[in-house]
Amino acid sequence: MIRHWLAFGSGAGIEIRRHDLDLAVARVRPSGVREVARTTIAGYDTRPAAEWGAECSSFLRKAGASPLAAIIVLPRRETTVRVLHFPGVAAEDLGNAIGYQVDSLHPYPENDAVHAWARLGDTPYVLVCVARASALSDYATLFAEAGVRVAGFTCSAAVLYAALRIARPAPPSFVASQPAEAGMEMYGESPARPVFSTLVEEETPRTRSLALSELRLEESPEVALPALSQAAAIVSACPRLALPLNLLPQEQRSATSRLIWAPTAALAVLLLAASTVLFSWDGYEDRRFLVALEAEIAKISPLATRGAALERSIENTRARIALLDEFRTRPHADLNSLNELTRLLAPPAWLQNLALTRTNLTMQGEAEQAAALLKLLDASPLFRDTEFAQPISRSANGENFGLRANREGGLP
Repeated sequence: MIRHWLAFGSGAGIEIRRHDLDLAVARVRPSGVREVARTTIAGYDTRPAAEWGAECSSFLRKAGASPLAAIIVLPRRETTVRVLHFPGVAAEDLGNAIGYQVDSLHPYPENDAVHAWARLGDTPYVLVCVARASALSDYATLFAEAGVRVAGFTCSAAVLYAALRIARPAPPSFVASQPAEAGMEMYGESPARPVFSTLVEEETPRTRSLALSELRLEESPEVALPALSQAAAIVSACPRLALPLNLLPQEQRSATSRLIWAPTAALAVLLLAASTVLFSWDGYEDRRFLVALEAEIAKISPLATRGAALERSIENTRARIALLDEFRTRPHADLNSLNELTRLLAPPAWLQNLALTRTNLTMQGEAEQAAALLKLLDASPLFRDTEFAQPISRSANGENFGLRANREGGLP
């Protein structure tokens, strides 16, 4: 409810296409989202930056958005989007955990890659976007020469995820598509996979079936995705309600002029003053109650401290016992997992590579129908969250596949 009433503001968004720029200005209110204006700047890659920059400035000025800094969506073909699962990792440790894995998430040279990430709500899933640092620098220089104020560079998945949740509830599970600069972008969400984003040449029954399989869905309702420029404008209007996934360094970001918030701040001060006057008469009684409550807490505090110390000692002993039991059962668990895989992957299916860790399974091989392996492994009590680690490719005797899954422990 509070989030609904915080959906208030105006923003500008830009989608970078192969030869054009798609600009949009949106106004967000608790009652809904309204697109104020939208236009296309053609041939920005062959024209002087000052020329098309003047067109952008004129469009924003006419739309009443000249003081706004725009959120820019990078082309999907120039970004690598991944969703990582970090159960039990504290928020302050997420950055280090992602840094250890980021080099294996993208095809770019190590010294020419920049990444940004954001946790998806209260879930243990994290959305990571990686792009070439040289391409990002070129875009930042280009927009600076054009005189366009930039608040940040982000990816399509991040703005779509946020735009579907600002000022309206998000659909629980779906897959949808919309035209991209190099084909069709398929985007979806489900409880099994919070964000799914991929670029395909065209949407076909096969590509849609693969997307539904990745999301663990049987079917999908019809969902209309907002244009990427409009989604970016919504994120620009309510940045605090969106994912903080920004590839642009902090020192290069342009902030929206604070003067546009002056009326809102004045109204907020008046509301605060009125609330203070209204509720001040209850303050004296509340202070008396607080003093009595603190006195009672001081009496009981020593007993609570001793009880807490005893409880911590018991928990530490239980943890040590559980750790010893876990070490004893690990070999048995691994053998059970291998036996289960042998049962599930019956001939003519065969494996080229298999790797088992305490929590994960990774394998590559060949089967007659690779797509069916997802449900087959998820139906086993020993594996869950199975997904393709690489695209399926045809071979002489079937389909080559690469899968990864989470282990449930391997115990009978």
